[in-house]
Amino acid sequence: MADFFTAQPGETAAPLPPGPILCTGSAGMRRVHRFFLWAYDEAPGLVRSTDTGDTARAAYVGAVLGNFDGVLHIHHEGEDLLMYPPLAGRAPGCALHIAQMLEHHRQVGERLDRIEPVRQRWMETAGAEDSEELADLYEGLSALLKVHLRREVTEVMPVVDRVLSEKEMDAVGQHGIEQFDKKFLVGYLGMMMATNPLDDQKAFFKEIPAPVRLAYRLVGRRMYRRQYSTLFPGRKIPETL
Repeated sequence: MADFFTAQPGETAAPLPPGPILCTGSAGMRRVHRFFLWAYDEAPGLVRSTDTGDTARAAYVGAVLGNFDGVLHIHHEGEDLLMYPPLAGRAPGCALHIAQMLEHHRQVGERLDRIEPVRQRWMETAGAEDSEELADLYEGLSALLKVHLRREVTEVMPVVDRVLSEKEMDAVGQHGIEQFDKKFLVGYLGMMMATNPLDDQKAFFKEIPAPVRLAYRLVGRRMYRRQYSTLFPGRKIPETL
């Protein structure tokens, strides 16, 4: 099976500066991006799978999608504040690529702003028109992300690996985490792992603080399985660590 993170015709990576690899940013970014690719590929179908008038399911699905939207926003905010400014200063040859990535972020933010009021309204009404509008908006966001998430990994992250430290990339990943409900985050870990190959699951799990790993083993895996079965009734639940 072909790797999603493969440059397409006409796409050119930023020039690599000399020097050793300083961090594993590319590997971590692939893991996070696989989750977003899965989440937004599923989002339109989740909305459309909710029967008109079923406000209980609309409220549940809408809350999950809202959490995904929040994670995506915080993820890009962390990059904008903590990754791209030092990258621009240390790798000036990346300027055009950085400008393109920031423009993608702006477009994603614009789409999330359009989604939010429709999502809130649909959660209350489960109306047919709101459902179709919301599903269409998520389809547009998914299409944009399939370009951005690939190009960020293939064009920019190899340079990041050479100019940012592991500590700096850890700060990007930790940005805004405290804004989320801890129960959501523990269950979210299951979805992160389920959307990644086993070797990446193991590497990701090692990077998680020990108390969080314990919480995941005790309650998080069960929360993930319950949430997945509620979102996708009848579908086999992907296994995780």
